[in-house]
Amino acid sequence: MRETDLYEPVKAFLEGQGYEVKAEVRDCDVVAVRGGEDPVVVELKLQLSLALLMQGVDRQAITDAVYVAVPAGKTARWRGQVKDAVRLCRRLGLGLMSVRNGAVLVHVDPGPYAPRKMKRRRELLLKEFQNRVGDPNTGGQTKRKIITAYRQDALRLALHLSVAGTVKPAVARKELGVVKAAAILQSDHYGWFERVERGVYTLRPIGAEALETYADVVALLKA
Repeated sequence: MRETDLYEPVKAFLEGQGYEVKAEVRDCDVVAVRGGEDPVVVELKLQLSLALLMQGVDRQAITDAVYVAVPAGKTARWRGQVKDAVRLCRRLGLGLMSVRNGAVLVHVDPGPYAPRKMKRRRELLLKEFQNRVGDPNTGGQTKRKIITAYRQDALRLALHLSVAGTVKPAVARKELGVVKAAAILQSDHYGWFERVERGVYTLRPIGAEALETYADVVALLKA
């Protein structure tokens, strides 16, 4: 497919809505005019790309009604791409069209972006930030697991057990300040802990190994 193959379907689609359509007007791939309304501009490309989005943003200096149009794919990868592209186009105020077998599908129309803040996600973000001791991670890291406040609490429990041998959740909560001690010990998410009797836990060998693996974090917790 060529970019020019997208033109006729897009033109027919817009003409069906009462627009007069012309191609390649002042560097714009497609321009549609209807009465005294703002012109509609459509930029055509063979794939979703940063270059296409930047081209669309540039056309917003002419009109608010700017679309980008690409051929529609058939794979799961395409469905994921177009879902992400819709979110990005909404943020940029762009419209998005796709063309398949001569048919045009509008995924999103141009419009001002009004992001909806998610209070719960904000609260969880700030809670994690406040509960995490120090800054044990490096931005962009991939090889080592992210050190969360939860993992730090589990390491606190493991460190205590490496010395005390056993612990009760209530004691860990009171003496170590690990609010979720009971949940961490009972769920044993990392496989570090073992219940030896009702309400009493000890450290597994893999838990002792974790203290060595995360020795830098343990040192931070001790400090």
